[in-house]
This record gives sequence, C-alpha cells and structure tokens, in this order.
Amino acid sequence: MSNSDEKMLSMRRRSPVPVDQCGAALASKMIADKWILLIIREAFYGVARYEDMRADIGIPRSVLTQRLKYLVEQKILERKAYQEEGARTRYAYVLSARGKDLALTILALMQWGDAYLKDGVAAIDVLDRKSGAALKVGLVYEDQDVVPLSDVYIKPRK
Repeated sequence: MSNSDEKMLSMRRRSPVPVDQCGAALASKMIADKWILLIIREAFYGVARYEDMRADIGIPRSVLTQRLKYLVEQKILERKAYQEEGARTRYAYVLSARGKDLALTILALMQWGDAYLKDGVAAIDVLDRKSGAALKVGLVYEDQDVVPLSDVYIKPRK
C-alpha cells in the first residue's frame, strides 16, 4: 500500500470534536475579525491609547469604539483611566490577565506569518529576559517548565 493510500484510509470524514465544544472554534468566534486581532496585537505591544491604536492600524473610529467595547465586555482588555495635565479624563486599554493569555496565540501567528508570508524575515526578536536567548512558540510536555510571559521581552529588529 502506498503512502497516499494510507493517508486516504486515515482521513476522517467528520471532526472528532463538535464545533460548539471545540476551544479553537469558540476562540475564533470571539476574535472573528481582523480588527479585533489587530487591537489585541496593539495591546500586546503596549499601545493602549485610543488615538494611538487608531493611527497604527488605520481603523475607522466607529469600528474601534465598537471593538474596544466588545473586548472589554469579553474581559480581554481593561479600561484604565488616565488624565494628562489640563485635559479631560481618558481611558487606556490594556490587556487583562485573560488577554495576556492570548500572547502565545499572537506570537504563534507572528511566527507563522514571518515564516510563510515574509520569507522568514521577522520584524521582532522574542527573547528570554534573563539569558537573552531567542524563543519561539512550541509545544512542551505538561510537566515541563515554560518560560513565563514576565520573563519575555520583545526587541524590534533594525
């Protein structure tokens, strides 16, 4: 039997997990459009102010307002009041603990995009804060240590 015959025999006709019970399907529904993903990316980079996000990603004001409200409702972002001298109170949008847990998703998308859409040329280096060693997203055994996000820093490439 050839390899292609074996592959055909091992192909499934149905997914083993129904869509409404699949974490990936549920998460993709939550972050279903490019604007939501780009806003999370901005927050991951530390961009927290409305106007800064708008300028960076070129999003219409009404769309940004609606998506930020949604991300706060979903507990991905938190609103933090700030006030510059002589100005009214405004709000910054920062990642919540739940939002920070999306970091690996964002990093995995970056890693994949750099490899397949940018000919392997990365815009940032992901490094261990203590050793300076390069990091990449991957699977680890359940009982192995992972590098906590607090030990990671992002260094733009020049």
